[in-house]
Amino acid sequence: MATFLAKRFLAVIFVLWAMTVLVFAIVNILPGSVAHMILGEFATNEAIAALEERLGLNDPLYVQYWRWFTGMLRGDFGMSLTMDRPALPLIMDALGRSAILAGISIVLVAIIGISLGIHSATHAGSWSDRVLTLMQYFFIAVPEFFWCILVILFFAAWLGWLPATGYSPLSEAGFLGWARHLILPVSTLVLGLIAHISRLVRSSMLEAIESRYVLAARAKGLPERIVLRRHALPNALLPAITILAVDVGILIGGIVVVESVFAFPGLGRMLVYAIDNQDVPLMMGAMMVVTTIYTLANLVADILYAVLNPRIRVSGSAG
Repeated sequence: MATFLAKRFLAVIFVLWAMTVLVFAIVNILPGSVAHMILGEFATNEAIAALEERLGLNDPLYVQYWRWFTGMLRGDFGMSLTMDRPALPLIMDALGRSAILAGISIVLVAIIGISLGIHSATHAGSWSDRVLTLMQYFFIAVPEFFWCILVILFFAAWLGWLPATGYSPLSEAGFLGWARHLILPVSTLVLGLIAHISRLVRSSMLEAIESRYVLAARAKGLPERIVLRRHALPNALLPAITILAVDVGILIGGIVVVESVFAFPGLGRMLVYAIDNQDVPLMMGAMMVVTTIYTLANLVADILYAVLNPRIRVSGSAG
């Protein structure tokens, strides 16, 4: 197990380092200089020269990369060019609000998606299974931005039950006011992912139920609930754990759309703001935070996979 964890941690470190190179390269290979991107095409030569000097853009690329890389290791993501404030506190504030959306969403996706998948598998062919299957295909096919528009029109514009945009901190608005601003964004994020997970769990559970070890457990006279909980479910959940880690990446992409539509002040909306305003330090820092979250989510999935399947620890591979 120690060897397995060491390999995974080294892989995470390598991926994060590779992403620093990639993010830095993408910003620097774009046509024109970063100073032109920030100030616009009508900026004077004096203004461009002053900004290049301020950002250290006259140094060789390897010097610029090393300064940015070592600064991140110290927790220094640079100064936001549009807000003239350190980028890291801005990113962490936005990340905290996005973490509320993502945390609630992934918990709901795991609980509801796995429960619906188990129900469909154990009631295969029933009317409830058919209804769930139809709904799964429907919610998987429809993109998030459609649900954003639909729930805003229905629950905010027509019924007036919930606010369409914004965010109220728990300390200021109380629990009800805080929750009212989260219901629509969270609902939009989880619809497709619940359908995705429940469909996968249904397929995995059906395969596990028909396996030889489940037949052997039934032949021993074990109650059906024990057979399902102890023998079928742990093996059926293995693919779901991996897909949940992938869904964290999908969730991050969905948060960018959802936060923009609902004007939710999270990391996704900040990243869009940084790109629109050519705030390079803020943009690069936000991209690295998103990459770190996605990489750590996959690491957690690998560890859980190894815990549930001892063969992974022996072979040293989660593939």
